[in-house]
Amino acid sequence: MSGNEFRFFLSCDINLPVTFRIERLEGNLPPLPETEVYSSAENRKAELYVECALYIDGAPFGLSMRTRLESTGPTYCWNELITLSTKYRDLTAHAQLALTVWDVSCGKDEGLIGGATILLFNSKKQLKSGKQNLRLWRGKEADGSFPTTTPGKVPRHERGEMERLAKLLNKYERGQIQRIDWLDNLAFKSMEKIMERESSRCGNSNLNLIVDFCSFEHRVVFQESGANFFSPSPVSSTNELVIVWDPEVGRINPSEHKQLKLARSLTRGIIDRDLKPSSNERKSIQRILKHPPTRTLSGDERQLLWKFRFSLMSEKRALTKFLRCVEWSDVQEAKQALDLMGRWESIDVTDALELLSPVFESEEVRAYAVSVLERADDEELQCYLLQLVQALRFERSDKSRLSLFLVQRSLRNIELACFFRWYVAVELHDPAYAKRFYCTYEILEENMMKLAFGVNGEDNGFKLWQSLVRQTELTAQLCSIMRDVRNVRGGTQKKIEKLRQLLSGLLSELTYFEEPIRSPLAPGVLITGIVPAESSIFKSALHPLRLTFRTASGGSCKVIFKKGDDIRQDQLVVQMVSLMDRLLKLENLDLHLTPYRVLATGQDEGMLEFIPSSSLAQILSEHRSIVNYLQKFHPDDDGPFGITATCLETFIKSCAGYSVITYILGIGDRHLDNLLLRDDGRLFHVDFGFILGRDPKPFPPPMKLCKEMVEAMGGAESQYYTRFKSYCCEAYNILRKSSNLILNLFHLMAGSNIPDIAIDPEKSILKDLINESVSALFPQMVETIHRWAQYWR
Repeated sequence: MSGNEFRFFLSCDINLPVTFRIERLEGNLPPLPETEVYSSAENRKAELYVECALYIDGAPFGLSMRTRLESTGPTYCWNELITLSTKYRDLTAHAQLALTVWDVSCGKDEGLIGGATILLFNSKKQLKSGKQNLRLWRGKEADGSFPTTTPGKVPRHERGEMERLAKLLNKYERGQIQRIDWLDNLAFKSMEKIMERESSRCGNSNLNLIVDFCSFEHRVVFQESGANFFSPSPVSSTNELVIVWDPEVGRINPSEHKQLKLARSLTRGIIDRDLKPSSNERKSIQRILKHPPTRTLSGDERQLLWKFRFSLMSEKRALTKFLRCVEWSDVQEAKQALDLMGRWESIDVTDALELLSPVFESEEVRAYAVSVLERADDEELQCYLLQLVQALRFERSDKSRLSLFLVQRSLRNIELACFFRWYVAVELHDPAYAKRFYCTYEILEENMMKLAFGVNGEDNGFKLWQSLVRQTELTAQLCSIMRDVRNVRGGTQKKIEKLRQLLSGLLSELTYFEEPIRSPLAPGVLITGIVPAESSIFKSALHPLRLTFRTASGGSCKVIFKKGDDIRQDQLVVQMVSLMDRLLKLENLDLHLTPYRVLATGQDEGMLEFIPSSSLAQILSEHRSIVNYLQKFHPDDDGPFGITATCLETFIKSCAGYSVITYILGIGDRHLDNLLLRDDGRLFHVDFGFILGRDPKPFPPPMKLCKEMVEAMGGAESQYYTRFKSYCCEAYNILRKSSNLILNLFHLMAGSNIPDIAIDPEKSILKDLINESVSALFPQMVETIHRWAQYWR
């Protein structure tokens, strides 16, 4: 939906009963009178209920409803859903709700507390939604006549700060005000203080009934049933702006559609074959081809590409843009487009990923994209495997060409098979697509079990599948260990003792496996058991395990196992770091990145490769500076700052690499505890809880560089810092050439349940950070990066 579109429902189309929630009554009740039953008003409590009646054009309509009795006030809180017998389609523009509060504790005669009336449609003929704060008229029953004598709306001249804040809060809860966590927390604290101050100043003399109206996906605009027009507003002598809703908004303009059909008529195909774009048209076409893959083409742009489709067939970059121009609902046009697609210059794998996005629904187009992917080798395919599994959500059937392709390629490579099985297994927990992923899982299992010889000629298919299933059994046992360890009272040391005790005793089968198991993180490595004495627990709330596995080759590998934390977002970020590292190395630029392995084995569990390192917080605490730390491992009296030139160069390159990558991916919440440094000088980032521009800190700098890192390079004026800036620009320019690939991969993740993408999938893939419009500004930004750098201690 474009920013200029306004989408709405018509009230006459909503065949649902009128529903709202009576939440609570705020304010102090009047003193209770003495009755025959109670001689003293102090010995009894008010018992209140709310009577709800609907009035249509001043006359009662349908049966009135009552809430339950509530006596636990003040504040009296019902929080009760009321459903009337009347439906939204039966309402008129002057429909109103009359709400009266009664007290039954007064004996035979019910005590009238007060009432208020509220119109269901506002002055713009839109159905009201969200929380409504109604001021009760004390001692008056709600008047349903039109106009009413008991309006719940506070008169304009009496409205103060409380009413203004309530209106803003209502907009916030309906999603009309952007949520910014750190700013919201500050705002809410200020609002509480203002409300307390206003409440004490006014003495809380007013009674307010809080009612929550039902909200719909779009606004609901009033229209009478059967009418295709709105009744004309009465002629006014004032220059009042009258808003009229057009029921045809969003529909196709018949004249434009006819013109488009004529322009694209099949008879023009003969003429179009010989058409060549003029100089200006060629410039416009080249500008269109440079658009990022997530950009929607305008009507004129689509028409231009269609007009010169025959002359563009030799331009492989133009195919994806051309396919976006096609009116797929037109059978003849779709047929012609598919014919052209088959004769078009073959596209790159990067563009094939775009054709698997949710934008393209044609099975033939998606099958063509898979045929292009078949050209990719296993190493390249593994770079995109996570996204290709997510792309199964956008297929038209459970047994799609894409799913069969991924299964067939997995049967030829054990590493692909292992990761493919895990990526699919994690998605089985998604209720919306569980059936599809279960079908893919079954196809993989059936085909692997049929293999006479396993992948790469090892074992038979049955044994190979069982070796993958044992990975799941291993993670289940590790989850059981974590539960037992967490239940141990005491500090981290006691929990570590319990872990080693379990591994050596009750779960000693984990010390030496009956058969080697392929490591879930690195399927090429066979692990034979856990070393209890070298296994430990991290000191944190979730108590992650740090396990040392023996390998069949006689070595060892260290792994972190987490339970209770969704690491799918970390898995995505590290996959992108690994991909960018590959792209940089293909251009002969090795920035010594550390794309450690991450694998989500469930929605709230997973494994991470353990890299021996220290956090910058720990280094600065123990060694006072990064240089002092590096001198300890790589001393050189003749080298820069007393360390070897190789070590310093490694540090500078890794700092540059991660500065650019965190900028491109919009990674936030950076501090000294999630920046780690290895003994050889390689710096790397961990814990990616905030990505794509989200950050809990206010006004974070676009590039994440702390002053301690700048000082380790000799300061902002040193030759080493100049080299750092040079590496930043070189890396950015290389990655910018692959911006379409990065955007396509994120577009394929749009349907995933990864937190920062699920919040706003459209926004996440439309980031401007890697679009060409920013590229010209990047060198200037790098020049001033040291000004933003701060001490993070």
